[in-house]
Amino acid sequence: MNYMKKITPQEIEKMPVPDLEREIRHHNRLYFVENQPEISDEAFDRLVERLKKIKPQSPVLSEIGSDLRKGVDVPKIRHRELMLSLDKCYKIEDLMDWAGKFEGDVVVSPKIDGTAVEIRYDAQGAIELAATRGSGSIGEDITPNIFFVKNVPWDIRVPNIEVRGEVYMPLSVFLKFKTEFANPRNLAAGALKQKMGKKTGEYGLHFFAYDIRNRPFKEEIEKIELLKELGFTPADPKLIRKDEKELQGQWEYYLSARKDLDYEVDGIVLKANLIREQERLGFTSHHPRYAIAYKFQGDSGTTTLRTVEWSVARTGVITPIGMVDPVELSGAQISRVGLHNYGMVKKLGVTVPSKVLLVRAGGVIPYLQEVLSKKGKPVPIPSKCPSCGAPTQVRDDFLYCTNAKGCRRTKVAELKHFVDTMEIDGFGGVWIEKLYDEGLVENPEDLYTLTKGDLLNFERMGEILATKLIRNIEGSRKIPLDQFLRALGIRELAKHSSKILVKEFGTLKKIQETSEEELSTIHTIGPVIAHEAVEGLKKKRPLIEKLLKHIALIEGAPVQKGPLAGKSFLFTGKLAAMERGEAEKLVEKHGGEIAGGVSKDLSYLVIGSEGYKNREKGSKWIKAEKLVEKGERLKLISEEEFLKMVEK
Repeated sequence: MNYMKKITPQEIEKMPVPDLEREIRHHNRLYFVENQPEISDEAFDRLVERLKKIKPQSPVLSEIGSDLRKGVDVPKIRHRELMLSLDKCYKIEDLMDWAGKFEGDVVVSPKIDGTAVEIRYDAQGAIELAATRGSGSIGEDITPNIFFVKNVPWDIRVPNIEVRGEVYMPLSVFLKFKTEFANPRNLAAGALKQKMGKKTGEYGLHFFAYDIRNRPFKEEIEKIELLKELGFTPADPKLIRKDEKELQGQWEYYLSARKDLDYEVDGIVLKANLIREQERLGFTSHHPRYAIAYKFQGDSGTTTLRTVEWSVARTGVITPIGMVDPVELSGAQISRVGLHNYGMVKKLGVTVPSKVLLVRAGGVIPYLQEVLSKKGKPVPIPSKCPSCGAPTQVRDDFLYCTNAKGCRRTKVAELKHFVDTMEIDGFGGVWIEKLYDEGLVENPEDLYTLTKGDLLNFERMGEILATKLIRNIEGSRKIPLDQFLRALGIRELAKHSSKILVKEFGTLKKIQETSEEELSTIHTIGPVIAHEAVEGLKKKRPLIEKLLKHIALIEGAPVQKGPLAGKSFLFTGKLAAMERGEAEKLVEKHGGEIAGGVSKDLSYLVIGSEGYKNREKGSKWIKAEKLVEKGERLKLISEEEFLKMVEK
């Protein structure tokens, strides 16, 4: 899209509340009523997030963008149920925080940049009326026009239901209008409100259905199946596990596939699959809590790609990194950009030099989204590893070093992961590289044979620092089993899964003897983690045996000692004094446990300062209150009360 106005993050940070409220209302009207937005969706979302932060009770935050036209005499329709907006996020961490609030799987589909409408069918299954979303409670009557939108059945076999979805203009249709109109979304919104329905038909509009109302279901995916049976076209929904890799994978799939689709996509929409969980989570005045939009861009801009460098990860994957002319995205100067992988370089047709479109997703990671001009030469794919010179190999979409076990960069990255996970302080990347290059530390077990004399041979290494580093290594000779498992660098064997394995099996020997089938039956483990854990432990067996000559494992579920022993804690909302991870470490340090969710077994729900002060009740808070009302012993405490408890 082409926008006439740009608001920088710095400008938004300086805006007082009245200006923020005025800007949000102004841009809401431009988007929904005038169909002429001046700023990007991401810039608008930043305005909203800033207002949430400094005035969370502002009535503007509860207002739903309205497409109702003032001064235009058209029939209005009151919705039987509110048509709300969607909450939005740009970071996987925020998405996983949302996903942690309910049980069950997730239904995911592309987020279509169209116009939301509802269609009601009467007792005979014929179209009774259709309306735009409007203000959320009242919409404009577009019944005559809906008959001229493709993929809308006029008669269905199920009576008295309401179908909701998005009306959009295919990009292939928009090509003949693009010299006159800014984008297909605005044109579709205007075409849908033509005075004569036949005129609407001239614009080739289509309909994606995503919801059914006035009929009972147990799962969201059942709605999609029925929509298909009735002749509607849903927007490619999928039922997937609530797994970070799978959710992020869907986001990345549509980010890369969007240029091949015949409709505009600006993210993905995710919904809790279980209807009982949807009902439990409920709604705010603005959006349903059981659904969220995980959007693509933080900001975008064009620049010139000059060269491509290749970097080797600890897994042996060789990843392309683009060097571009500096461009400002989301307030930061970007000169390096991720090119995903070997397969994506081929698919995008990346050339050097070339004009490219960059997107800074979530304001954090810059990606190359599209090659706008391909006047340069194709990117040369290295036949030899840039680190060790070994031959490379293509497997699926990835380029690998065939000498991963002996590749310098891979080995250095493995060693860095080990020392970081084992919490051996003082060994930064530079020292790890020096030790590796001198042949003193080629594998993790070599760290435990280092002497102070070995370290003193290096320039800028004094007696005090050498003594400290050796002491830090000595401090890691006795560690909990779950920490040891994480340090091995096995894919999928992270903090949560390693703790679960230790809790279930107790010893390393039992974990190593466990089959994939047995592991996959454990709650929150599943077949993917089970396979990676079993295969990874087999491959790492020689390393494990060498490490155990130097390391003693603390096996079994940890014995709780300390003032918080026997108590479990869960945190909700943003903490003011520290990050949530730090707070969880404090609990464990004093003998307490971190709970997986709100239940009758939870001892304390700790509510972040800002949310506690403003009484902003999320799903955890609401569920905890209901348990308290039923007589459960769980306590709700503020962040300040938690800190006092820890101090005592």
